Amino acid sequence: MAVVIVVGAQWGDEGKGKVVDLLTERARYVVRWAGGANAGHTLVVDGKKYVTRLIPSGVLRSGVTCVLGEAMVVDPTVLVDEVRAFRAQGFLARHEDLVVAARAHLTLPYHRELDRLRDERPDNTIGTTRKGIGPTYESKAARIGLRVGDLLHPDRFRLQLARQIEALLPQLTALGGAAPDATEIAAHYLALGQELRPYIADASKLVHEAITRGDNVMFEGAQGVLLDIDHGTYPYVTSSSATAGGACAGLGIGPTAIDTVLGIAKGYATRVGGGPFPTELKDATGDLLRKRGNEFGSVTGRPRRCGWLDLPALRLAIRTSGIEGLALTKLDVLSGLERVRICVGYRVGGQTLEEMPLDIDDLAAAEPIYEDLDGWPAPGSADTPPSATKAAARFVARVGELVGRPVWATSWGAGRAETILTLDPFASADAAV
Repeated sequence: MAVVIVVGAQWGDEGKGKVVDLLTERARYVVRWAGGANAGHTLVVDGKKYVTRLIPSGVLRSGVTCVLGEAMVVDPTVLVDEVRAFRAQGFLARHEDLVVAARAHLTLPYHRELDRLRDERPDNTIGTTRKGIGPTYESKAARIGLRVGDLLHPDRFRLQLARQIEALLPQLTALGGAAPDATEIAAHYLALGQELRPYIADASKLVHEAITRGDNVMFEGAQGVLLDIDHGTYPYVTSSSATAGGACAGLGIGPTAIDTVLGIAKGYATRVGGGPFPTELKDATGDLLRKRGNEFGSVTGRPRRCGWLDLPALRLAIRTSGIEGLALTKLDVLSGLERVRICVGYRVGGQTLEEMPLDIDDLAAAEPIYEDLDGWPAPGSADTPPSATKAAARFVARVGELVGRPVWATSWGAGRAETILTLDPFASADAAV
């Protein structure tokens, strides 16, 4: 058996869903530990596109249990819609195919409204998904939060709902928002709770028991390490822990249970919202990457900022998450370029840095140091993947050399068959990178 953590090693949108979907052919449980409906994963199977927002990427695999962990924030309206949609397509056929942690916190309508009102302020520079994620985590930290299990206790839910609205109302009205209708919200959400009742459980205990039995378990990260609330490019970050260590804290699983940590990175870099982005391309090449890579948010539709692969940022992600091996995705997007660049370091204040600084002013002033490599042609046929070309193979090898980690998978397209694995992390605990 093996217990594997998969994290995004950039600012999110690295193609984690596709890689997790592929690896879950051998997994029994796929578990998310943080984030909420702001983290869309796109899966393409047999030419059909699926987008998950809350449910882990193992949803398309028969016999796999998908778990929404304790440190997630769950919007029941989104989750119920997602469950209905997947069930209508023949997935989640059994109640045991999905488990929702009773201790996960709830995103309510006024969390989304507060998020929207803040994001619309002229002085706002963060750029959120407006899904209520930050305000929900604020309620959790303030100890006024409602949790998924509260949906099964109507009187307790109504009492805590009234307390939460009272606490948040001054912020809402100060920003021009209206007072929430507690009666209407309670009726709607308690009805959703009854629909979710079969899935609500002690997720931490269930995952612990699966590990104890020797089942293959995969922890699926949301967003990317550079968006971690503590170790990312603060304040341009998400509101939860996106590092591998967050899986243990968020699920109540001891770190001794983890066998390996695998990181996912694109062959280039993207980010959404505000914040410094040293390798950003504000030119025709950036536009080309965005168009070829379909770099638009799967949840929001927002265009992503695009740039060359940033190894100082990747080194930071490797260090803070203990990443032992890398998957490089979307290498097909780079096909056909005459030259491909890799940022190998920064110049900041007369110094050369090999790892991304987290002082926001230093990062904004960072001048990327590039290494240029030959590009590679687009594949001539399905029998000749770009990985067969020397230039593409050199790019992959060079990335591994520069960050000191093996590249265990490469992806050259959206479908399952377009990913080349050189390692099965579930072959055995000893086979982990």
